[in-house]
Amino acid sequence: MESLKQRRTIRKYQQKDISDDLLNDLLSDAFRASTVGNMQAYSVIVTRDASRKAQLAPAHFSQPMVQSAPVLLTFCIDLHRFSRWCECRKAEPGYNNFEWFVTGAIDALLVAQTFCVAAEEQGLGICYLGTTTYNPQQIIDILELPELVFPIATVTVGWPAECPAQVDRLPLEAIIHEETYHDYTSEDIDRLYAYKESLPENKQFVWENAKETLAQVFTEVRYTKRDAEAMSEALWKAMKGQGF
Repeated sequence: MESLKQRRTIRKYQQKDISDDLLNDLLSDAFRASTVGNMQAYSVIVTRDASRKAQLAPAHFSQPMVQSAPVLLTFCIDLHRFSRWCECRKAEPGYNNFEWFVTGAIDALLVAQTFCVAAEEQGLGICYLGTTTYNPQQIIDILELPELVFPIATVTVGWPAECPAQVDRLPLEAIIHEETYHDYTSEDIDRLYAYKESLPENKQFVWENAKETLAQVFTEVRYTKRDAEAMSEALWKAMKGQGF
């Protein structure tokens, strides 16, 4: 529980390798995570080779930890393996649809988060890359993913070379709903986001981007509707290209 309470994202790593034994132990433990129907509709691509990391870097907006971390893990939806098992056992698979894409994503993300918790408990640092679904086709091509295999999350792993401050989190009352969903009044929003908006780094963020509010930085600079729609189109196209 203490490691969960103290966790923080690590983007700078020591130039120290992670042994195969340790990594495989952590992954083996992660594979005990819950999975729909005990099908384990996921695969994990382990990238250590520097040249392949360099190939993957642009897909992740060239964030430096992609190449500086000793290990890069790409967690993938994988309905290919289970479908091949079905075909080899005189069974007709029907897992090339959106329902099983979502199911595979749930399976893969449960494994990814379980791995991260296990790795941090062993003293390793991790950084979850939200860019995986921004440029899926590049990752598919570089990792040579067959049909019905799709990258859904990427995690950099290594021994920490920094101890950054923890980032803020919303209070419990912002997120927990008892029995049914309770919508938020304007007064609720003011109260629940007051701390986030008061932080000096967020005020600086607003000033640097010449905006009036932090929300405007998110909607007009960081995560715009135009960008989201373009990435949604690319994501859908890549999904179809992988057979879903």
